[in-house]
Amino acid sequence: MILASQSPRRHELLSEAGFELDIRPADIDESRKPGETPVELVARLAAEKAEAARATLNVAPSDGLLVAADTIVWMGDEALGKPDDAADAAHMLRELSGRTHHVSTGVCALSLTADGACAARACFVETTDVVFWPLTEAEIAAYVATGEPLDKAGAYGIQGAGRLLVERIDGDYSNVVGLPIARLVRELTRLKGGEKDYVAEAIRIGGPLA
Repeated sequence: MILASQSPRRHELLSEAGFELDIRPADIDESRKPGETPVELVARLAAEKAEAARATLNVAPSDGLLVAADTIVWMGDEALGKPDDAADAAHMLRELSGRTHHVSTGVCALSLTADGACAARACFVETTDVVFWPLTEAEIAAYVATGEPLDKAGAYGIQGAGRLLVERIDGDYSNVVGLPIARLVRELTRLKGGEKDYVAEAIRIGGPLA
């Protein structure tokens, strides 16, 4: 499989589900368009990343699969990207404190012919609601000091120390990590016409599906 993302978390989730990966990050303009909602933004970026990666190919990978994804953390109409620095991370965490926010991942999977042309595609957006505990200034300062928030959208990582900030989630945990793997493997099975059951294969090797 070609993965059009350099995210180590997506790499890990797909590798644990049994996929051999060729990492080819797509270089596109990720600017938000006027009037575009957060969900529309990640859907568009995932599709554009998939096409940008596909356009560089002369031959398809052995399994004929290409996957691209983009994740956004948002509240209302405000998108929370990666913080600029520690002060910005602390500001984001104060915004999230005691409130519900949303994590949306746009995914676009392509089934490719031998020469790299697109034979079929499956694109979707998965959204998980995340509720933060009310945070004290001491908790925010301690978390920022770990350095973990600085390369994370929304200034936290639920798979790390950031899990201590989360009161509950409603939806797919792996989506908050960076990729809704349970839904994706089902979409891949459907995309390939059932020629291989990727869910069964991932379960067989012990891949995390939730």
